[in-house]
Amino acid sequence: MKIDWAALGSVFGVSLLATVLLVGLFTLGIMGLSKQEAATEQGGSASLAVTGAYACFALCAAAVAYGIFLIVT
Repeated sequence: MKIDWAALGSVFGVSLLATVLLVGLFTLGIMGLSKQEAATEQGGSASLAVTGAYACFALCAAAVAYGIFLIVT
C-alpha cells in the first residue's frame, strides 16, 4: 500500500480552508443579526446588517449544498 502524501496534504489544506471560510461566514451572519437586535433596542434600523447576514447565511447554505452535491455524484 502506497500513500500519496501530496494528495493527502492537498485535501487537508482545502478542507481546512473551506472550514475556516464557512465558520467565518456564519460568524459574520450571526454578528449582522446581533447588530440588528442592538439597533432595534435603540430605536433604529439596521437593514444593511440584516441583508448582509442573510447573504452570509445563503452563501453557507450554498456551500453545504455544493458539498452534498459533490458527495452524491
